Amino acid sequence: MYARTATASLAAVALLGAGVLLLIPHSQATDSGADTGARMGTSTEKVIRTVVNTRAIATPGAPVVLAHRGASAYAPENTLAAVDRANHLGFDWVENDVQLTKDRVLVVIHDPDLKRTTNVEKVFPKRAPWAVKDFTAAEIARLDAGSWFGARYAGTRIPTLKQYLDRIERNDQNLLLEIKNPQIYPGIEKETLRVLRQKGWLDPSHVKNRLVIQSFSAGSIKQVHQQRPDVITGFLGTPAIADLKAYAAFTDQINPSYASISTRYVAAAHALKGAHGRKLRVNTWTVNDAATARKVDGFHVDGIISNTPDVVRGATD
Repeated sequence: MYARTATASLAAVALLGAGVLLLIPHSQATDSGADTGARMGTSTEKVIRTVVNTRAIATPGAPVVLAHRGASAYAPENTLAAVDRANHLGFDWVENDVQLTKDRVLVVIHDPDLKRTTNVEKVFPKRAPWAVKDFTAAEIARLDAGSWFGARYAGTRIPTLKQYLDRIERNDQNLLLEIKNPQIYPGIEKETLRVLRQKGWLDPSHVKNRLVIQSFSAGSIKQVHQQRPDVITGFLGTPAIADLKAYAAFTDQINPSYASISTRYVAAAHALKGAHGRKLRVNTWTVNDAATARKVDGFHVDGIISNTPDVVRGATD
């Protein structure tokens, strides 16, 4: 896992007889409001264009940096715009959250209700408390999930998991998928695996290199492990060191808050083998500043989950 790094290279370009070194930012077509990257070249210039982002090239031994809810410091969280922003910055791994609608469609949103990140109170004023589980996918698709973040993102929508998977597949990104609130959504594990399978994300290549499923619920992760033993899983939280061995029986990662760990804790996890017989990994969250990134890097964590992945990478490379 995590063997891939973002694609990057340099193109040496001769323009009208003058030697010029050009670095073309990593760019893809984006959802509303996302950056579109550099445009260059004319009909009289022969230009070699190469996708590149030098900050996306991780130093060997540096922790993997995962974009939390996409690059959520720069675009509305858990939207396709945030995914594209992470891609533009050159980050392979994105983290998201999934929940179930009233008609049992998986949508990508963090909170159990729609109030904080949409205009649901305006569109459906009589539907308090505006829980995700009380709205159909078609109703949720009407909501503006971008204006709260900034005017340029007005009209951005909450994606379904299927739409989200299509986008990160197009971007050649990897997914750390969090199952949210399984106590609210009986059977969400089975439905998540069904959609992943339908979209081609449970084939050997994706399972081996591009997918991790995590949750704060040990029971939820156990269900995923039982239903698909080949899938890599992660437990969100900081179990006591004495309990880590029990968790290692059904998970491959322990993903704790950065404030709850130490060098000793990470070493204790690394001393154990997870459910797939490899060293138990530790990915910590949510680190958004350089000083904290350097601190947890000193603990020898395997990954850092961040709203500002570029800041973290700059501090740990």
